[in-house]
Amino acid sequence: MAGAGRPGLRRAGSARVIRTARLVLTPIGWGDLGELQALKTDPGAYALMLGGVRRVPQCAEELAEDMNLWATAGTGMFTVREAGQFRGIAGVHQRPDGLGVGLRFCLWPAARGRGLAREAAAAALGHAHAAGIARIIAVARDTNFASRIVLGSVGMQECGAFERDALTMVVYESVR
Repeated sequence: MAGAGRPGLRRAGSARVIRTARLVLTPIGWGDLGELQALKTDPGAYALMLGGVRRVPQCAEELAEDMNLWATAGTGMFTVREAGQFRGIAGVHQRPDGLGVGLRFCLWPAARGRGLAREAAAAALGHAHAAGIARIIAVARDTNFASRIVLGSVGMQECGAFERDALTMVVYESVR
């Protein structure tokens, strides 16, 4: 376990589990599909994510893609649990828009507002850099202040913007 305030890593079989002060982040797998489907098909939870709310079949397709990133890069998406309860997801994925490896996080609305997203995003970002990914980006709507605050608080820097569907999207990056 790493020092106070820093996420620790330990091996769990061939996967990495991250423990923070309040959270356990575990690499996603097929056993998480039901929880991922519930999260990703819920408009209150997933409407602001890239691609928006998913259909059930898309969840399995994305899970397979995310598991492939774990197999090829040694990092990827994690489930986020607090006191054993599924709170959401955080980690990195290969962005479908060609912008590169992107940090993403999404918590159930009931889990928001307590710093859990920041805690999970910081741990996942650190893990991805430790796995050898030098540049990680994140994209948020210019009006999504909660996500933008999280991105800034984990050390990501604003590096650009673009328009998508008449919305301004702000690009952040972390380079190590």
